[in-house]
Amino acid sequence: MTSIGGAQMVDWNLAVATATRLVRPGPEVSRDEARAIVAELRIHAKAAEEHVRAYTRMAGAEAADTPVLVVDRPGWVRANVAGFRELLGPLLDKMRERRNEGGSSSILGAVGGKVTGAELGVLLSFMSSRVLGQYETFAPASRELPAGTGGGRLLLVAPNIVHVERELEVDPHDFRLWVCLHEETHRTQFTGVPWLRDHLENEIQAFLAETELDPGTFVDRLRDTVQSLFDKDKSDKDTSETGPDAAGEDEGRSLVEMVQSPAQREILGRLTAVMSLLEGHADYVMDGVGPQVVPSVAEIREKFQKRRAQGASRLDLALRKLLGLDAKLRQYRDGEKFVRAVVESVGMDGFNRVWTSPNTLPTKAEIHRPEDWIARVHSSAE
Repeated sequence: MTSIGGAQMVDWNLAVATATRLVRPGPEVSRDEARAIVAELRIHAKAAEEHVRAYTRMAGAEAADTPVLVVDRPGWVRANVAGFRELLGPLLDKMRERRNEGGSSSILGAVGGKVTGAELGVLLSFMSSRVLGQYETFAPASRELPAGTGGGRLLLVAPNIVHVERELEVDPHDFRLWVCLHEETHRTQFTGVPWLRDHLENEIQAFLAETELDPGTFVDRLRDTVQSLFDKDKSDKDTSETGPDAAGEDEGRSLVEMVQSPAQREILGRLTAVMSLLEGHADYVMDGVGPQVVPSVAEIREKFQKRRAQGASRLDLALRKLLGLDAKLRQYRDGEKFVRAVVESVGMDGFNRVWTSPNTLPTKAEIHRPEDWIARVHSSAE
């Protein structure tokens, strides 16, 4: 646990316990059916690896060292808490030093750690019923949750996959392979591009290093954010006549993003571009491979896109906006458009130059203008 003078900054055990207690039960399946689902997902993950590598033409290390874990919702929670602990370590060390210098009470630290742990648990319980699969890039290995030599593991959340396939009323075998194609593309990205993991970790650590620890500054920024949200009604009215882009740069931001510092927003812009590329590439590949191996891919894609856009309820939509999850949906769309435009223009081999180095990654602006990326990267090599 991360502690300050004996008081935990984040009570990670409480986060796991809270999420596990609040997590929704998965769909009802018999024990034999559950075993069959797990076995099928593992088979599909192996088959997807071959399909994805052949389609993307991405060379590199084999993914055999990176385990595929079929987990339930509590298992997904435990894996992500372990990842959070790994990533947030430097920031929490910084907070410990600041608090020790200020002589803060260990009792307050203990209370704060439990509050933070409980809040994280609530968030993870919400997310645990929505994630179908995940490539964990920064995953510390444990006996329960093994990871590859360089870190990394592929998680497939069986209850959520079954829930969605039933909700959409699609062929379950086709849907399971379709999901595996997307997640396996992420594993191929990280096992086939040696520098990608370190690049992302460096960007994330730079983002965390810019975190403002002074409570007064944070409160001021939060106050400004709330005021901008109140002003949104006026902005909406103004833009009804002047157009959708006239509302200002805060339009469309989540609350999480709007309380960040300018330096963090700059880093976030680079991270957003990378994540748009990774997610869009995975969507492009799953649809490119799909017609060859997933007979009902057109039906699955249409129904899934409609579900992804609509959300489950008004509360779900509100939470997605607050947490910035709607921005993630835009990443899928924007990234896929970028990949499609580049491949159509310069072919798959030409697109794969995106993986040459961090300097060949698209910027946030280039994600929306792929012709600019083509001109920059391809002209520089001529």
